Amino acid sequence: MPVDLLALCVAAHDPGRLARFWAGVLGWGAPADSSGDVELVPGDDTGFRLRFLATEEPKTGRNQAHFDLTSTSLEDQRRTVARALDLGARHVDVGQGPEDAHVVLGDPEGNEFCVIEPGNRFLAECGFVGALACDGSQAVGYFWSEALGWPLVWDQDQETAIRSPHGGPKITWGGEPPRPRSGRNRLHLDLAPPPGGDQEAEVQRLVALGATRLGAGHGEAGAVGMADPDGNEFCVVPTR
Repeated sequence: MPVDLLALCVAAHDPGRLARFWAGVLGWGAPADSSGDVELVPGDDTGFRLRFLATEEPKTGRNQAHFDLTSTSLEDQRRTVARALDLGARHVDVGQGPEDAHVVLGDPEGNEFCVIEPGNRFLAECGFVGALACDGSQAVGYFWSEALGWPLVWDQDQETAIRSPHGGPKITWGGEPPRPRSGRNRLHLDLAPPPGGDQEAEVQRLVALGATRLGAGHGEAGAVGMADPDGNEFCVVPTR
């Protein structure tokens, strides 16, 4: 059976601060005060949690994935940008041109995200969190469709997108080959076997789909660190 997408994990120097920022931007419940890792539970149809995991490693280069946040009007887009800036975001340049209608921001630790202009047809059926937009090949889009059991909702010109049958954001891949990396990705997915499922059996199924099992030191205690066909790390955690 497909694994469940449990959480998007973000490496953070200050997990509490970053969690408060994203709770404020997304309108999710404020996190409990903590000096360690922090988890946010969605207050909308996003369907997966955000986990902020403490790290001392610096952020180097642009992340391989980012959120696309939707807008219902130009005024709504301006409000989202203003709210994010008030909470500690800043404008960042990732090569966008003056003709681009979306706004690119970085959160307080520089993790990029986009506030999309109104009228975007690709995200029209999605909520405020419209997409988790990823760098990656067509093959990795196919892998994740099989891994999660989410159907392909876009497959053209090497670009792919999947979406849960229950709705929520899309996960998209631009079709480009993976970029060289000097360290671990800042973001990774936590997957869990379905209720009653077997962790090791799911790991073996993912290996058969093209994933690689990583050695010790990847993921938390009890989790199995893996990499998808493009080399992006993810973890399979025990059934919760």
